[in-house]
Amino acid sequence: METESDIGSLLNFLIIGPTVMVTYFATSASLGTTREKNERGASAMSEEKERKRERVYSEEEILSKLQAELPHWRYENGWIRRKYKTHGWKSTLMVINTVGHLAEAAWHHPDLKASYAWVEVLLVNHAAKGVTDKDFELARKIEEVVQWQPGTAGGALEGTPNADQRFAYLKYDG
Repeated sequence: METESDIGSLLNFLIIGPTVMVTYFATSASLGTTREKNERGASAMSEEKERKRERVYSEEEILSKLQAELPHWRYENGWIRRKYKTHGWKSTLMVINTVGHLAEAAWHHPDLKASYAWVEVLLVNHAAKGVTDKDFELARKIEEVVQWQPGTAGGALEGTPNADQRFAYLKYDG
């Protein structure tokens, strides 16, 4: 005996299933066979890879760049990393979302570690198998946005009232 749930699943398949299948077959047909795609794109892909090959920095270069450009970041186990201390879970989630937005916009995705009152950002270019300009550029943008403190440089924006812990956001670097 069919239950209401079974009927709902059947209707869902009948309504959505064929649409997905039609879309899948239409897309597959327009792409051609795997062999055709390989013949057509193999040389173009290798040329593209060569153009996109990025310079991987040595450990000494990384340490020098961090000291000069990102003094609160460190190099450890092949990654450049930074731990941001927050005033609690709400602020931690705000930092995670900020980093997520910047990473998605840049199309370069860090690893994140988080706990109640901190977020750690870890950057490496997996495709290049090392630290590249992409990592440094995203680290600088993350640092700029997360460490931004309205109200410290004049202007109309006051920033969060850090004296009241209910509204405190980050534990800013001194």
